[in-house]
Amino acid sequence: MNPDRVSIVVTTRNESRNIGNCLASIKAQTYPAELIEIIVVDNASTDDTKDIAARYTDKVFDKGPERSAQRNFGFAQAGGDVFMFLDADMILSATVVEKSVIMLQRGFGALYIPEIVLGKGFFPTVRRFERSFYDATVIDCVRAFTRQAFEATGGFDERLTGPEDWDFDRLMRDSTRVGLLSTYEFDDVDAYVSRLPEKNFVPWLVDYERRTKDDAPLLFHNEAAFELWRYLTKKTYYGNSFETYVGKWPAGDPDVRRQLGMPYRFFGVFFEDGRWRRLLTHPHLAFGMYFLRFMVGFMFLVGKLKK
Repeated sequence: MNPDRVSIVVTTRNESRNIGNCLASIKAQTYPAELIEIIVVDNASTDDTKDIAARYTDKVFDKGPERSAQRNFGFAQAGGDVFMFLDADMILSATVVEKSVIMLQRGFGALYIPEIVLGKGFFPTVRRFERSFYDATVIDCVRAFTRQAFEATGGFDERLTGPEDWDFDRLMRDSTRVGLLSTYEFDDVDAYVSRLPEKNFVPWLVDYERRTKDDAPLLFHNEAAFELWRYLTKKTYYGNSFETYVGKWPAGDPDVRRQLGMPYRFFGVFFEDGRWRRLLTHPHLAFGMYFLRFMVGFMFLVGKLKK
């Protein structure tokens, strides 16, 4: 079988602090570099995001107004057989691309990639804990997929900002076979992240599999500078597209009900498939997680009342 060409689309806006780390991790992949195409789609950055990106790829573009349009534009420029999309504050461990290609060649059309939230301190650890429950659920979104699978969905809905990932994931699940790239033990990864050096931590993330001898390619999401108000404000902004998203699908749609309904978002996703054991063994993190969930719901309701 001929090796697949891989196109990775990274969307940016004023990400000078993060974009170099993201692109460096792509350059450090075990998959042949000549088969990886990096496409950066910026949205009118006023810092030196584009200058930094240009050190890693000659395919740096401008496009707005939001992520959905940026991603669709990026994929329209792509020449790969396999597509992947990342945010600028994401970092890949070294074998993500290689092992994604292997799984896609075995018959999957799209893959979820386990996402590890970075950062030290209570709330970043709570976010890491919360995110560990979402892999390959309706709260997640596939990140690697074949060109054919992407074209079958029609791409991201450019009317949506926030729930566009859920919408795109739903279209993928309805049209192709999806899988999960790897699984991991939360305690082991949490301990590894907690020991990261304050500076020059990217090599530690890229080399995760080699340093830990854990055959689990991971995607690390750099939320190290967690600010509660900024987090809640971002979630509220994303909620502005929920009505449009809900209106796309039949009334009472089970996926939409789980994504936006309290029973699943507050209980179901954390208890299904035996995951309740993780809650019981980390009560302080569970408390913090439910505090964040409550605050996000409260901010969303306040936003609706103001309209």
